[in-house]
Amino acid sequence: VQLVESGGGLVQPGGSLRLSCIASGFTFSTYIMSWYRQAPGKGRDLIARIFSTGGDTVYADSVKGRFTISRDNAVNTVSLQMNSLKPEDTAVYYCSARHQPWTTQYWGQGTQVTVSA
Repeated sequence: VQLVESGGGLVQPGGSLRLSCIASGFTFSTYIMSWYRQAPGKGRDLIARIFSTGGDTVYADSVKGRFTISRDNAVNTVSLQMNSLKPEDTAVYYCSARHQPWTTQYWGQGTQVTVSA
């Protein structure tokens, strides 16, 4: 299993970024895909999840209405569109894959997002 994130960087408050995660080594369309983030000195928190059908999504309260998770099963990619970014969104963002809630969870290497003026 391999998950490779991209799209992080430095953005001003109020700006937008789009993260992507390309997956390989498993049947992508059958996996639950998620984005987590970890700020300095804090734990890794779930911020968005999309189920295998793509129709059901879950968001953390802190990002609802600003972030959108999507997936394209044809190209094994999950994306996170982040709008109206705030300094408190600064963190390392991780892509995660899991077939079922009780099975092994796989992680990407993370991509840094910094929101600062």
